Parts: sequence; C-alpha cells; structure tokens
Amino acid sequence: MSVTLDQVVPWGRSLKEYRHMFMLSNDELTSRILGVGDGPASFNSEMKGLGHTVISIDPIYLLSEKQIEQRIEKTYDTVISQVKQEPDNFVSDFFENPTHLGCYRLDTMRRFFQDYEMGKVQGRYLPLSLPKLSFADKQFDLAVCSHFLFLYSDQLSLDFHRESIQELCRVSREVRIFPLLTLNCRKSPYVSPIQSYFENMSFSVDISVVPYEFQKGGNEMMRIGRTT
Repeated sequence: MSVTLDQVVPWGRSLKEYRHMFMLSNDELTSRILGVGDGPASFNSEMKGLGHTVISIDPIYLLSEKQIEQRIEKTYDTVISQVKQEPDNFVSDFFENPTHLGCYRLDTMRRFFQDYEMGKVQGRYLPLSLPKLSFADKQFDLAVCSHFLFLYSDQLSLDFHRESIQELCRVSREVRIFPLLTLNCRKSPYVSPIQSYFENMSFSVDISVVPYEFQKGGNEMMRIGRTT
C-alpha cells in the first residue's frame, strides 16, 4: 500500500509550529532532519534561511507549483469552513480565530512557494512516499512527521503505519510523530498497537505533551528512538 496524491490535503505549517509540535531544541535544529509529509510547509524554507538543511519528502512534490496552488485553492475554503462550523473541536491558543488561521496558513504556504523550485533543484524537496524510502540506514538524526501518520488512520491501515514507522526508524536515529488524533479529533486506534509493537522491538517509545494544540486534545507527540 502506498500513498496517493488525492488522499492528503495540502496544508503547510511554519517553523514555529514545528518547534512546538516536536519540541525541537536549538541544537536539534542543526542536526540532520527528515521532514515527512511536509507538503507546502515553510519549515524547510525557514530552516534554509537560518543556515540549516532539511530534506522534505512528500508525493505532492511530483506536482508543479501551479498544480499545488490549484489543490490548495480547491481545499482551502472547505478546511476553514470546517473550523468555523465545528468550533468545539479546535483550540484557539495559537490562532485567534478562523480568519487568523487562514491568513497564517496562506502566508506560510507563500513562503514555501518562494522556495519550492530552488529547493527541488537543491534536493531539499523529494517526491518520495512511505512505506519505502531510498535513504541509507541512519542517514538522518531525526525524522519528524507532521499531520500524516495517525491523522489519516481511516485512510491508511495499521500495517501501513507499522511499515512506515519501521522505515523511518531505519533511516533516522529518532522519529517524532504529531498529532496522535485522527481527522475527526479522536485518538487514533493505532497509537496503542504501534507503541506496543516498537517497544517489543526494543525501541524506546514515549508519548509527550507538547506546547501546541489546534485539534482539541491534540497536544501529544510520539517519540520513537533506538535503545542501542
């Protein structure tokens, strides 16, 4: 099973959000980072501006800038409308209201587009899909997966999650996944079996509360690391 382009909504997030979602320290920002499912996030671009390098992977990078913009235009109003119609499912600590959310998202994605073509040339945006990657073992210090694994539990199987996380553990020394909720704001049914599976595989698995919450109850991150 692999991810198709029509399964995931393109929705980019900023470096500030990544720092909160994954509790990234200043030292960790200088490490070898793999961004998984980054989509039109400005994380890579902002890290580049600070002199750091991130490799972002997402099947959406098969598309041109114009094609990604068209996909965002098709889904933007729907996403913002859902936030307006279901306010009890969302926390507004980071965003003042749906209008602020929309403006912040568009600004974030504009930063991505300003960097996208050059980033592809430099090999910072790669159109790769889980569950199999072409990277070497332990090529990265840290793999961060934002709003993909667990979030799309209704669309992607437990086997897909297990194989994908196993692959991320192969190519990086530590994996962090946020959030642990599904699109309907419920805790993913895969969290417990994934935790048990990797603990039984002698990985350390930790679930931490982080200083970022948008989906109500979605302020937890899973951290999976090597014990040797």
